Amino acid sequence: MSTITAQSAKAKKSLKQDVYEHPDFYQIDSLLTEEHKLIRSSIRDFVKREISPYIEDWAQRAHFPYEIVKKFGEIGAFGPTIPQEYGGGGLDYISYGILMQEIERGDSGMRSTASVQGSLVMYPIYKFGNEAQRKKYLPKLAAGEWLGCFGLTEPDHGSNPNGMVTNFKDKGDHYLLNGTKMWISNSPKADLAVVWAKDEKGRIHGLIVERGMPGFSTPETHGKWSLRASTTGELVFDNVKVPKENLLPNKSGLGAPLMCLDSARYGIAWGALGAAMDCYESARRYAAERIQFGKPIASFQLVQKKLSEMLTEITKAQLLNWRLGTLLNEGKATTAQISLAKRNNVQVALEIAREARQIHGGMGITGEYPIMRHMMNLESVVTYEGTHDIHLLILGNEITGIPAFS
Repeated sequence: MSTITAQSAKAKKSLKQDVYEHPDFYQIDSLLTEEHKLIRSSIRDFVKREISPYIEDWAQRAHFPYEIVKKFGEIGAFGPTIPQEYGGGGLDYISYGILMQEIERGDSGMRSTASVQGSLVMYPIYKFGNEAQRKKYLPKLAAGEWLGCFGLTEPDHGSNPNGMVTNFKDKGDHYLLNGTKMWISNSPKADLAVVWAKDEKGRIHGLIVERGMPGFSTPETHGKWSLRASTTGELVFDNVKVPKENLLPNKSGLGAPLMCLDSARYGIAWGALGAAMDCYESARRYAAERIQFGKPIASFQLVQKKLSEMLTEITKAQLLNWRLGTLLNEGKATTAQISLAKRNNVQVALEIAREARQIHGGMGITGEYPIMRHMMNLESVVTYEGTHDIHLLILGNEITGIPAFS
């Protein structure tokens, strides 16, 4: 038996069975179609089978299970809204949200892997690429044969991506790309990167950079306390010759990568709710089982207060997500509306994780329960794809018409 197989067998034996069922206090299921419910059931079974038995071990060892990439492709987790002719699922945005919710219920790092592939790699190739690029890359990405990453953030430019210094120059038969990107999910294992860089006039464009191009490297980021089952790194470009056919031709300017971030932020709004619901369900079950002073702690007023507030916030976030998904399906959702949902739901999830940790007491910091892992993961989720404060300012600009940043 291989070491990995033995570890997997040990994980299956040692961890509690995943008995998760989602809370639905306002009967939101009645707003979903039968296809939505079938998708949820399928991905939930996948998470219970392929992620839950192993995730605590992966997180403890800071191990990214690369084999999950192919499995995600097989179940349609990559690019679910991309048309079927390119390998995508051709699904609506509520289906996409449900997929992200169920995967992040398993782990935020696993959802990061899936949403980067779909929203930040496949989406720009489909939306801003030409037909040759779509046919070359999208089917392989959708199937999980290739893993992609998205290069926007730089060491000195996070919340201000327009200040990026990564650039490319026209050398006649190719472009010469130089610069560095940082905090890039999937990068150490990625087969390609959708990279955003400035041309000689300072205009931002997207380029597809493939693994193996001379001068392109992806150093891994070590020592993370968060998203430990996800792989994170840098993108380094040292005079990389990029073929001209790898430029995404159909949109330029900062608006292009920001459109990708809108798609990713929507997925995060659903995903963070999945983590919140997992924490709530774990706390609810634990409170019913844990005996103190001769009775279950669920009988105490302060514990009931915590659980009641958790369920209230989860229910509000469920309604928020459903409405936002409906607006996206109708082509009516705005950046500010997506921003509001991402900020609210991640903050709610963090607060629920912290309250759930209190209910679990000392057990809440152990790997026997998912609470501390979710809490650490969410500390990254609240920062990436726009920080909590940046999203407040996006909404503030929408309210007042006065931008607080350029």
